[in-house]
Amino acid sequence: MPNKKTELTVLEPVVAQSAAATEESAVVDPAPPAGGEISAGRAEYNQLKAERDQLLDRLARMQAEFENARKRAERERQADREYATCNVIEQFLPVLDNLTLALNSTSSAHQLRSGVELIVKQMEEILRQMQVIPVPAVGEEFDPRLHEALGSVERDDLPDQHVAEEIRRGYRLRDRLLRPARVRVVSNSKQTNE
Repeated sequence: MPNKKTELTVLEPVVAQSAAATEESAVVDPAPPAGGEISAGRAEYNQLKAERDQLLDRLARMQAEFENARKRAERERQADREYATCNVIEQFLPVLDNLTLALNSTSSAHQLRSGVELIVKQMEEILRQMQVIPVPAVGEEFDPRLHEALGSVERDDLPDQHVAEEIRRGYRLRDRLLRPARVRVVSNSKQTNE
């Protein structure tokens, strides 16, 4: 049986190895950064923070500029609409004046009618200057893009699916339809049966 002294001598190298391993692990652990490294890291942090703050400030300014530009564009659009509306109204004021004169007139029915016809011509001239033209209707082939059918009329003297009469005149501004012409369409039974 081994004595206690030999047991201790066998255990001493093991204890010495674990102590050496503990010292090595202490050497492997990084040492705390030196004072110069801390100040360099803090300077870099402060620089990045300043750049971030500067970029956030620029972003806020750009957002404010964008919002101001959007509001300015909306105000200009509204001013343009008002200006255009004023121009149109200004052109129709003489028509209104003439209608008022016609209403206040004590002339005969024939004179009143010829006065109203002159007012209609005046109004048509203003519309023509604005490039507003009437939609052709009576005698034209029915076109659902330009005409709104309110009914049909049996007639033999006009081709089938052509406009027989105009109930309300339609108008276009250049190529844009302002309102369709309300019409009655021909239903020609002689052409339909053929």
